[in-house]
Amino acid sequence: MRNVLYVASLMLLSLTITCKKEAQKQEAKKAVIEKIRKVHDTIGFAQYAWQMDSIYSRLGIVDGPINAKWKMAICPHDDYKYAGALYHKSLEGIQANTIILIGVAHKARNYDLQDKIVFGTHQSWQSPYGELKVSDWNQKIYRKLPPETYTVHDDMMELEHSLEAIIPFLHKKNKDLKIVPILVPYMQYADIEKISTQLAAVVAGVMDDAKKALGEDVAIIISNDAVHYGDEQWSANLAPYGTDAAGTKKARQHDLRIIKECLTGTLDNQKILQFTQETVKAEDYKEYKWIWCGRYSVPFGLAFGNKLNLIFHSKALKGVSLGYSSSIDHELIKVEDLGMGTTAIATNRHWVAYTGVAYQ
Repeated sequence: MRNVLYVASLMLLSLTITCKKEAQKQEAKKAVIEKIRKVHDTIGFAQYAWQMDSIYSRLGIVDGPINAKWKMAICPHDDYKYAGALYHKSLEGIQANTIILIGVAHKARNYDLQDKIVFGTHQSWQSPYGELKVSDWNQKIYRKLPPETYTVHDDMMELEHSLEAIIPFLHKKNKDLKIVPILVPYMQYADIEKISTQLAAVVAGVMDDAKKALGEDVAIIISNDAVHYGDEQWSANLAPYGTDAAGTKKARQHDLRIIKECLTGTLDNQKILQFTQETVKAEDYKEYKWIWCGRYSVPFGLAFGNKLNLIFHSKALKGVSLGYSSSIDHELIKVEDLGMGTTAIATNRHWVAYTGVAYQ
C-alpha cells in the first residue's frame, strides 16, 4: 500500500512540475507575443488620453473631415508645450491606416549604431489611447532587406523619443492605425542613397502583394526638429550668428533657406544631397554642420519616400511648407497642471525650431 501511495505521489509531483513548466512556457510565450514598447518621455509628451484631449482643447484643435491624403510629411518631435500646434498641422493630411515612421536615433552612440537602419520587435506601442499595433509588415520588410543594411535593436527603439512624440497625435484621430517604426542613426550619404533604394523596393513589393496604395493606404512620416540654437545649456556654443535679436533673425533665415531649397518643391537627389551637405560636416559625417537632429532621418526619409512614389507613379513627390516656428516665437500653452512640462529651457540663448512639410 505504501508503495502504491509513494508511486502515486511521485506521479502527482511529476504532473505538477510538468504543468508548472507548461504554464511558465505559456507565460513566456504570451510575454513575447504581447511585447509592448512603453512610453519613455512622460514629461514633454502626453501619456494619458485626458492629457492629450486637454492639449487639443488648449491649442484650439478641432479634427474634422479633410480631403487631402498626403503620401509623406515631416513632423516635429519636441515638447508639446513648444511645438504642439505644428504637430497637428504636420499630420492633418495623413489619412492612411499604415504609417511607416522614420525617426532620429539620438542615442545611437550609446550602442555604436551606424550605417544601418534600425528596427524593433515590439508588437505594439503604448499610447494614451491604448495599444497602437505594429504592422506585421515590420518583420516582413526587414527580413527581405539585405542583412548588411539593417539591425534589430529593441533597446534603441525603447530609448528613442522622436517617434513616440508623434504617436499620440496619430492614434487620437485613427484608432485603426498600424505602424512600422524605423530609426536612422549616423549614416553617410552614400549609404542613405543605397539603403533607401533597397527599402523602397522591398516596401513596394509588400504593398503590391497587399494591393495597397501610397497616400490612400500607406504614408510616411519623418521625425525631425530644425535648428538647435544658442550658447547656454548646450554641449557647445551653437550660436554662430549670436543670441541677440539680429542673430536670432539670421538663424531663422538660415533655416528657412534650407527648407525652401531642400525640402519644398519637386524632390530630387540634388536637393536631398544639398540638405546633407548643409547639416553634416564633409570631413566627418558624424558631426553636425548646422544643428538639425534629423540630419539623417530627413534625407533618408525623403529619398525613400520619393523612390517609392517613383516606383508607383513614375514621378517625384512635391513638398509644401506647412509652417515654421520655434520654442520662443509664440505664446505657449500651459501643461504643468496636466502633470507635464518641458525637457529643456526656451530662451533667446537656448531654443529649438520646427518645420512641417507635406508631400504629394
